[in-house]
Amino acid sequence: MFVDLAVSAVALAGWFAVYGAIRFATRPANPTPAPATMELGDEPPALVNMLANRWTVTEDAAEATLLDLAARGFVELRQPGDDPMQTTLHLPASPPDESGLRPYERRVLARVRGLAAGGALPLTALTFRDQGQARAWNRRFRAEVVDHAREAGLSRRRFGPRVTALLSAAALVAAVFVWLAVTHYGLSHPAGDTRGLAAGFFTFAVLSALAAATPGERDTPRGAQVAARWLGVRDWLRGHEQFAELPPASVAIWDRYLGYGAALGTTHLTSALLDLGMGDRKLVWSSYGGTWHRVRVRYPHRSHHGRTLPGLLLRAVIIGGPAVFMLKLFGPVADPTPTSDYPGARAFSMVIFGLVVVAGLMLTRAVYTVVRAVVDPFTERTITGEVLWVQVWKSTAQGQNRPSRPWLYHLAVDDGSGDRTTAWGLPSQWAGDCHDGDTVTIRVRPWSRRVVAFAVVGHGRSRNLAEPVTHPSEVSAGPESPAYLITPEEIGQALGLAVHAPEAVDLPGPFTGVQFRAARDGQPVLTIQAVSGTVAQWIWRLNSRGQEVPGVGDGAYLLGERAVLRLGDRTLLVTLLGAARTRTASLPWLLTQAATRASADRPETTG
Repeated sequence: MFVDLAVSAVALAGWFAVYGAIRFATRPANPTPAPATMELGDEPPALVNMLANRWTVTEDAAEATLLDLAARGFVELRQPGDDPMQTTLHLPASPPDESGLRPYERRVLARVRGLAAGGALPLTALTFRDQGQARAWNRRFRAEVVDHAREAGLSRRRFGPRVTALLSAAALVAAVFVWLAVTHYGLSHPAGDTRGLAAGFFTFAVLSALAAATPGERDTPRGAQVAARWLGVRDWLRGHEQFAELPPASVAIWDRYLGYGAALGTTHLTSALLDLGMGDRKLVWSSYGGTWHRVRVRYPHRSHHGRTLPGLLLRAVIIGGPAVFMLKLFGPVADPTPTSDYPGARAFSMVIFGLVVVAGLMLTRAVYTVVRAVVDPFTERTITGEVLWVQVWKSTAQGQNRPSRPWLYHLAVDDGSGDRTTAWGLPSQWAGDCHDGDTVTIRVRPWSRRVVAFAVVGHGRSRNLAEPVTHPSEVSAGPESPAYLITPEEIGQALGLAVHAPEAVDLPGPFTGVQFRAARDGQPVLTIQAVSGTVAQWIWRLNSRGQEVPGVGDGAYLLGERAVLRLGDRTLLVTLLGAARTRTASLPWLLTQAATRASADRPETTG
């Protein structure tokens, strides 16, 4: 019997060794990023997301696709006030031609159109309410992205036809050895040959199914080259801190860069607001180290995780005690090859032998637990990092009509050592002391994953997306504000709408801005945004298209209800809103007024 078991075990182990070696050899590449660059390629954001994440499509792909559709004019993103949570989606009256859209882009657009009532919907309404629908939608979306990547020569099956054929052949060899081993063992039984054939067929079927199940995608030579270039774009975007804080509606200014930034994981605020129901606690934003980045979190679930030293020793006793009893009771009589002719002797001996094997494994586990539990306190280490996630892990039931009492929480911490981490077990007495975004110092035991000391050393590093919106205040015509460039009287004359004095608009990074509200209903009708320096050159490059307005400033263009104006090292964006959106004929005159006033001496700052 031992020979037969050994033959079967070696055959199966050999197949899994081949399988593991092939998985290792075909793992996706991790390209070295090319030099940082702002030059975008032709690949759509969904493909970029796949390449930048080692040939895995993440939840950012759909959100990046939506932003890219907005940049291309298929949808509009509007932020009526200072709070990006109030952003709304709108369907344009005359959308562009859709013939060039890929299937996954059509899927995202169909999702928006299916939810839009009257051509508009809140951004937060995109989230799926049914998890089953979300998974199905996400599965089809990812399949369409993968199909496009293969079509473009950027990706291929991790297990191609040759690899699958090799694994199937190896499965056949393993199945033959299992068949021979089972047949040899059952020679004394009339149905021995049938059992061997059945065992061999079952082995071949299971191993072939594993071989046919593709474990994902992998790189191609061209795909690795393209991925390296896009990783260079990611590094360039990460070098601009204000980019991470851009709201979704800023796609009107940043054009396709915002969608690609979301695909590359560099747009913290926008990605946090956009949710197509595919996010989970396993991929969390972190600002630890000074820049926003995504961290993949693994949550331990084994029985020893999170337990104290006494708890681990007690568990070893609970496992080892019955094991010792069974070994003393059945060990002396265990015989895998009985010589008795009694009809049930063989079956009885096999049961006894099985119990002894199980008892031996249990005792081994108990001894291993004791050794690791005793060594664990001597391997403690201290970690400082940002709290990514806190959630109940284990609870104690307290009877009917009483809620269970949590005694252990999952605590995910980013210590800056990489883009992956494993959560720790946090005792309940500390769970209420920290929140997402806090910086903590913890002392932990690696094997049990338990926190034994805890201290909060910093609060609120994460951005609060639910900050109360303050009422805008009137601004003075200071030298850094664009408020002095166009007066309320000039705006009223151009638009045929009386407007109030300019109000400051809170914008990320180096941007300054003001907005003008209609005196009739208080709704915004025009915004002016200004930026200087390197970012101004970038914004000018993105928006210097459309209809040129000659002779105004250092350059001017009209782009629908938006206009861009170059004034030395400054770039201005003038955008019509609400009731003024259709009055685009007034934009050239307004730009002329701004350019004329900017060329003259600026008024002294008042107030």
